[in-house]
Amino acid sequence: MTSRMSHPRDARTAWRLAAVAAAAILVALPTCARAQNAVLLVNGEPITAYDIDQRSKFHQLVSHKTPPRQEIINELIDEKLKIYVGKRYQLELGEKDVDTAYGEMAKRMRMNGDQLTKVLAQNGIGAETLKNRIKADIVWSQIVRGRWGQSLQVREKDVLEAAEKKGGEAGAVTYEYSLRPILFVVPRGSAAAIVEGRTREAEALRSRFQNCDEGIPFATALRDVAVRNAITKTSADLAPALREILDKTPVGKLTAPEVTQNGVEVFAVCSKKETTADSAAKRQAREEIFSKQFQAKASRYLEELRKGAMIEHLK
Repeated sequence: MTSRMSHPRDARTAWRLAAVAAAAILVALPTCARAQNAVLLVNGEPITAYDIDQRSKFHQLVSHKTPPRQEIINELIDEKLKIYVGKRYQLELGEKDVDTAYGEMAKRMRMNGDQLTKVLAQNGIGAETLKNRIKADIVWSQIVRGRWGQSLQVREKDVLEAAEKKGGEAGAVTYEYSLRPILFVVPRGSAAAIVEGRTREAEALRSRFQNCDEGIPFATALRDVAVRNAITKTSADLAPALREILDKTPVGKLTAPEVTQNGVEVFAVCSKKETTADSAAKRQAREEIFSKQFQAKASRYLEELRKGAMIEHLK
């Protein structure tokens, strides 16, 4: 049996009816909700004046400048389309998954989720503004990778050529380090004299530290000293300055003391070995090539979605 809505004009009529119905619902809302009334509908999903204002404030906070209003609207339209196509492919993130990603973002800023929410609130921004963006980006990444996974493979030849063009050492030896962070705890707000005293203690430990097997138990027994679990890092993971420090630190010795927000920290270099992992130059080149390919595929697909979308401007 032929569907009644099979003709394109019928489909457009259905979208318009949905848009009118959604607008009617918004008009019927209480006064406080009408203040957030829809400016446009994307496949029936509203983008409100409040959404636009919130995203503008977010950009101001992050980049210290506010893009033109239409640019903000286009960004929000794209997000609606990403979520819309995600539902089509049954790729929907739960609230818990979004909160986890939000917390990870906060951690990279050296905060927890609550602290990030507080910073946003101080600038008149609701946490949902950032969470909506995170949700759309994660769903979109999964969709693009799923559709073009094979064609997004980066050839080793291209990586080597790109690394050499940048002047990087594509064939440089990469090392894998096993490190034990050792923290001489200093309470926040302590006087400079206390920090200096703890730094001298760290230097004293450094002078007598001969190997990890004996030195770690000794450090663990010291007062107000926290010895953390071993971490593994490759040369490519490290900033050039830190890579240089570790290269100059013999195995079984400690790095020079560094004052951090939690105290005075040193690292025990427990092992160092060559690895087949990418060098820093190769890793950067690989990431840049992949990002360029990903963005090209994503932009084309987003264009297709925009052409097929029902976007209703209400104001």
